[in-house]
Amino acid sequence: MGPIGTILLHETAGTAMLLLLGVGVVANAILAKTKGNGGGWLMISFGWGLAVFAGVYVAYKSGAHLNPAVTLGILSSGATEYAPGIPITVGTTFAYLFAQLLGATIGAILAWLVYKKHYDAEGEPGNILGTFSTGPEVRSYGWNILAEVIGTFVLVFIILLFGGTPSGLGPLAVALVVVVIGASLGGPTGYAINPARDLGPRIAHTILPIPNKGSSDWSYAWVPIVGPILGGVLAGLVSNAFI
Repeated sequence: MGPIGTILLHETAGTAMLLLLGVGVVANAILAKTKGNGGGWLMISFGWGLAVFAGVYVAYKSGAHLNPAVTLGILSSGATEYAPGIPITVGTTFAYLFAQLLGATIGAILAWLVYKKHYDAEGEPGNILGTFSTGPEVRSYGWNILAEVIGTFVLVFIILLFGGTPSGLGPLAVALVVVVIGASLGGPTGYAINPARDLGPRIAHTILPIPNKGSSDWSYAWVPIVGPILGGVLAGLVSNAFI
């Protein structure tokens, strides 16, 4: 399998695993009549961290980016490869971005299937959307973007400092970084820190036949795209001073 095929297979599958478990933990914590209802923010933060852990192992052959901000951070760092044997080209870059968005959409749809009856029973549109995509507690676009920039910078900067392909404690270390970002910096916006993680599930929310789902809040959707991209690119540029 060539580089493009490796990217498409592994990034799609890995990002789908990430979103299946990530959307799943939020659904379990906030949807009506679930076993985990009321589990709280730390349950969500740890769930997302361990979802990253699982996704990284699924996608290790492609470097397990799972996130356009990581891909663009590697690109802006001046690297010549996205992963061993996968050169940085226009074609491979777009393959990563496409696979991540596709996988995120698929993963969100799979999580909806798991919790279908709970979505049907949920009467609060905000809870339904909140399982799929992020939203601010205080809507102020400039400050919301800043929160996403800083959170994503932390994620991508530390990933780039780890260096190399996933091995040993690599995936666990990334998972713990995601947990601490959620616990420490996730309060204002829900810490998308990944454009595909927000956009793919938001698309799924738009197209799925969910009763009482309300708006997909497309007026906010650009924030968890622009903020993480800026944070990832900035991390890639700054990482050169530390590596």
